[in-house]
Amino acid sequence: MHVHFLDPYKPRPSLIHAFDPRVKLVLALAFILAVALTPIGAWPVYVLLFAVIVSVVMLSELGVGYVLKRSALALPFVLAAVPILFTAQGVPLLAVPVGPWTLTITVEGLQRFITILLKSWLSIQMAIVLAASTPFPQLLVAMRAVRMPRLIVAVVGLMWRYLFVMVDEVLRLLRARTARSGDPGLPGARVGGSLAWRARVTGGMAGNLLVRSFDRGERIYAAMAARGYDGEVRTFALPPIPTGQRLILGIGLAVLLLLVMLGYLV
Repeated sequence: MHVHFLDPYKPRPSLIHAFDPRVKLVLALAFILAVALTPIGAWPVYVLLFAVIVSVVMLSELGVGYVLKRSALALPFVLAAVPILFTAQGVPLLAVPVGPWTLTITVEGLQRFITILLKSWLSIQMAIVLAASTPFPQLLVAMRAVRMPRLIVAVVGLMWRYLFVMVDEVLRLLRARTARSGDPGLPGARVGGSLAWRARVTGGMAGNLLVRSFDRGERIYAAMAARGYDGEVRTFALPPIPTGQRLILGIGLAVLLLLVMLGYLV
């Protein structure tokens, strides 16, 4: 079976991989919800949540380094929360002069920023474990099994599958550009023209990709509609969740609930 290089699924003979995808999906969503509900500044609870995710990563045999390296992708998006450092009211901690203005970092703003950083980091780690331990078709089936709206599941499924089609189109365009760019073979010589020429070529490629995407999308939808597609993911009847996994599901939900309650107590 061909596996695309963008596919995050990593097959492993682990306990997490063997779990029913419905159990993994519910526990992952519950973990992310618990992280979101944990109050600001409940540092002991965040340490416990991090211990939970590290335990799950070790059980999945994906490797802590693998998950931590990919979870760093969430850090640039946290920069959107930087204004909280200066806008939150509270005890002044540090004054930063910026031209004629002085921005003051408060203790409460720093706490909120660190909390947002931790929440994003922990949540994306759980999402990475879920995606890396569950094939995407099984995730779609699990979404419908837990009664997620059919439209959302259809949009997620088509978006994911069409992503690979767009990547292949981009690779074709890049190969075509390389084939049409003469290489003088001289030391220090640059393939292609000026910066403006490169920008014009890149813009043309982006427009070509957009036109191709619309055309490919219409043809794919027409082919799917001709085969009776109505937005529903149809599979064979799912087997019942084993009793042991039901017990683990209940224990996991209870532990997450206790952690959230502990966060409000501390």
